[in-house]
Amino acid sequence: MKKLILSIIVFSAFQVGFSQKKDENIGSEVVNIVKPYTPTISDAFKVKQTPAVEEEVIEPKIPIKFQIFSFPVASTFLPSKGKAADVDKEILEKGYSNYVSLGAGTYGTANAELFLTHQISKTDYVGGMLQHLSSQGGIGGLLLDDSFYTNALDATYGSRNKKFSWNADLGIKNQGINWYGLPNYSFFDTSVVNNIDEKQQYNTIAIGGKMSLKDSFFKQASLQFKHFSDAFGSAENRFFIKPNFDFNVVNQKVKTDFILDYVGGSFDRRLMQMNSAYNYSSLNLGFSPSILYQQDDLSVEIGAKVFYAMSKIDQENNKKIFFYPKVKASYKLVGDILLAYAGAEGNLQQNSYADFVDNNPFVSPTLFIAPTNTKYDLYFGLKGKLANAVAFNVKSSYLNQDDRALFAANYYDVLSTNPNGYAFGNSFNVVYDDMKTWSVFGELKADFTKNIAFGINGTFNTFTTNTQNEAWNLPKLQVASFMDVIINEKWSAGAKLFFVGERKDLLSVQNDATVFPFVLDKSVVTLDSYFDLNAHVGYKFSKRLNFFLKGNNLANQQYKRWAGFPVQSIQILGGATYKFDF
Repeated sequence: MKKLILSIIVFSAFQVGFSQKKDENIGSEVVNIVKPYTPTISDAFKVKQTPAVEEEVIEPKIPIKFQIFSFPVASTFLPSKGKAADVDKEILEKGYSNYVSLGAGTYGTANAELFLTHQISKTDYVGGMLQHLSSQGGIGGLLLDDSFYTNALDATYGSRNKKFSWNADLGIKNQGINWYGLPNYSFFDTSVVNNIDEKQQYNTIAIGGKMSLKDSFFKQASLQFKHFSDAFGSAENRFFIKPNFDFNVVNQKVKTDFILDYVGGSFDRRLMQMNSAYNYSSLNLGFSPSILYQQDDLSVEIGAKVFYAMSKIDQENNKKIFFYPKVKASYKLVGDILLAYAGAEGNLQQNSYADFVDNNPFVSPTLFIAPTNTKYDLYFGLKGKLANAVAFNVKSSYLNQDDRALFAANYYDVLSTNPNGYAFGNSFNVVYDDMKTWSVFGELKADFTKNIAFGINGTFNTFTTNTQNEAWNLPKLQVASFMDVIINEKWSAGAKLFFVGERKDLLSVQNDATVFPFVLDKSVVTLDSYFDLNAHVGYKFSKRLNFFLKGNNLANQQYKRWAGFPVQSIQILGGATYKFDF
């Protein structure tokens, strides 16, 4: 309390020094507090306003009454007639609703995008995007093909009005990769390599939608059905629906979220067992009520999450109830300049084959799929402004998880007759472990001028595992930075720099024979840290036509994102974008 009183005195003195009317206080501002920013390594955006935090705050406005006393004033001033000054009008550039972009570059890279949208009526709209990205490969020193491609189609139809909005989405994606990361084992002679078929293909089709209501206790609901499959007979279905409700009880805001999340699928084989298919399914039913308390500069949301989970692996069934905390708080220490926030939350995270492929496309089609139980995530932090155009955020958190999914390299069985392209130590499995993670995160974002934006963020992690020797393929340190510059009306440029610290993985060669199984070789490998510098330059030839030039890995770092999988060296991509209307 003493610290709070002292802060108020200091802040009041500051106001006296910079205000002519020190005794007039007509109320407080409206501050919207939303969820703390959760960073990813590639996230970067400009600072446009005071950073916000967790909850939604609606403060009552103090009525202000003005009283005007009128009396006549004699005046002998006669204004002279004049001509109105000319005002320079800014010419607004025409916006276009559609564009097509084509690009080509090193390693036989081709990139194409087509975006179309059309306003059917005042409320209804339709849109779609077609994308293609491919590379013919060509990384030096490889024995297997390293080409890849991705084709995607996204379409949407929706409607918006003052009280109700909705949209329906369709997504289709076809992706091809190669398990080219063959370990450098001496027994991989030419005859072995020539018989490896390293190709894999993934197919996704998703149908979903979202709707929201204004001025109603029912806020919004989203749902999606996704079918995912590969070239080895694996198939997975994912369905979720998430409705949200908000209403007031005794002048307090009550939020209630529901979730139904189902995933089920099958694999035709296990790693070294050709005729050992198995099925899996997991259904999570969740309920999360909370109440929001607000007073002056303090905002607190208190609630809980409850999940009823049912899972099945082959013939084994499991049912369990999970309880999690949901507590979030924020306090304005110095108005809009400095804000403190903290929380304690938990969650039951549904894992899926499709999600694992998105994170690591080189996994084998032989995975064990199970949810991750985040018992609690404790965090606290500070965010605010160092200047009008400079914002910061620092956060420390402690995460306790059961069944945390980790990517680990598959072993190679010297006696195996499995001919599949993933069975030579050149693919990845998913292993689970109970793990605790302590992390420190910090970020700084600035708009030096309206034409220059800069940002940098970094995360340091400490992992404690239970059964695994290491937190496989997880870096302790990650740093990302960006800068965007508008040079003039014609030219623009930008750069991004990523740094990823060392990671560890396990490589092993063994014999899986039923009688006298043994491990021939087993070693922990350390993947070197790396930094990746990317840059782009844009030239505006006309209102419709733009040219671009992009460069990736410009520092020519010969690093490996995954064990055995080196990345392409310097990559240059050039092309043009044309905007148009129908």
